[in-house]
Amino acid sequence: MTQLAKIHFLGGVGTVTGSKFLIDLQEKKILIDCGVFQGLKELREQNWQELLFNASLIDVVLLTHGHLDHVGYLPRLVQQGFSGKIIGTAPTLAIAEIILNDSAKIYEEEAEKANKEKYTKHQPALPFFTKKDVEKTISFFESNQEDKWISLSENIKYRFQYNGHIIGATFIELDIYSKRFVFSGDIGRTDDYLLDDPKKPAWADFLFIESTYGNKLHPEENVEAVLTKIIKEVIDKKGNLIIPSFAVERLQMLMYVLWKLYKENKIPNIPIYVDSPMGNNVLDVFKRFSKWHKLSESEYNAMCNHINIIQSYRETWETIDNKVSKIVIAGSGMVTGGRVLTYLQQLIDENATTVLLVGYQAEGTRGRQLQEGASEIRFYGKYYPVKATIKSIESLSAHADQKGLLNWMSSIKNIPEKVYLIHGEPTSLDAFRVKIKNTYKWNVTIPKLNDIEEIMI
Repeated sequence: MTQLAKIHFLGGVGTVTGSKFLIDLQEKKILIDCGVFQGLKELREQNWQELLFNASLIDVVLLTHGHLDHVGYLPRLVQQGFSGKIIGTAPTLAIAEIILNDSAKIYEEEAEKANKEKYTKHQPALPFFTKKDVEKTISFFESNQEDKWISLSENIKYRFQYNGHIIGATFIELDIYSKRFVFSGDIGRTDDYLLDDPKKPAWADFLFIESTYGNKLHPEENVEAVLTKIIKEVIDKKGNLIIPSFAVERLQMLMYVLWKLYKENKIPNIPIYVDSPMGNNVLDVFKRFSKWHKLSESEYNAMCNHINIIQSYRETWETIDNKVSKIVIAGSGMVTGGRVLTYLQQLIDENATTVLLVGYQAEGTRGRQLQEGASEIRFYGKYYPVKATIKSIESLSAHADQKGLLNWMSSIKNIPEKVYLIHGEPTSLDAFRVKIKNTYKWNVTIPKLNDIEEIMI
């Protein structure tokens, strides 16, 4: 019996954020990921629009991992009437809970500040969602283990498969009427400091694959040597090294690498501060889910003891006022918000400051502006001159590059009926499309936002 599957591309197409893919079947309505758009204003404005699908009809949300651009729309989905299950691995749901609570706090604080200081066009400015919305959303969470087939109905089952990238991350295999749909989520790298290598899919009739680095290879640089050189330059300048960092994975990796460099006598005992309430909570997730990463308990404890974990906003200002050379790791990774803005507000106009960007900087973010040489950046309603030295280490990215993506696909035994390129910017998507066609001769398409693809299965 043939069935019609409608695939709604509700986000994560033509851009690297906002992942939302709906499989609309007569039997079930399944949403893969539910993230917010980040970056360009025209993208962010779409977050405020309701889904072009009745949220109350969606039966289940399956999450590949806990990053904001994969889970940050969940409370809005619940506001629109969703009341089904939200399923992910246990660490994914733990990360999602931390990120959603942190986001609600930021949204509420920013709305209050905008209204108080009157730098908003909206009367009044409203938070995108609140802590109460998050509480309700979390009540729908249900964890399932990795590498185990779970039935959603008589003809539909799914499996989470380990994917590196961040703790808890998976790709999702869905068997629907004997056809296999594979959603890559974000694919991690091999030989990661903290995580095991991603598993690979063995079969895919319909493949939905991320393309963040579809047109790039990570530089073959020695991260430890580059970091050592930057840190020594900062000490020579008697300045500060500010590292905007994602709270999940990147922050923990940086902590580990900096601790390792100190332990191996490659850098002096320069004070290192981690200023990310969310990052602190993620450290606890590493402690709770030790089977999901490589760190031993003794390494974890030694790393945490070596680094100063900032617990309060008062300590943030004490750290800024302390004139000694130091390293500060603070959220957010693309400089879109968080504690790092406080440090940049005070220190980005100083020649002795170095800002080190250590991950992908999406189009339209302050991180991308800094990376591209902006002479000033705007936040808190004002412009701040950029006199600091701006540096980047792309090879610390948690995403597989083009070679890694092709390698991840290399174990697929069949020829997929169709490959959909998602989660990438236009130049990356097109380059990856050509590369897949040349390498595998597969049928590749690049969907557009709100496209609906009809598949007979």
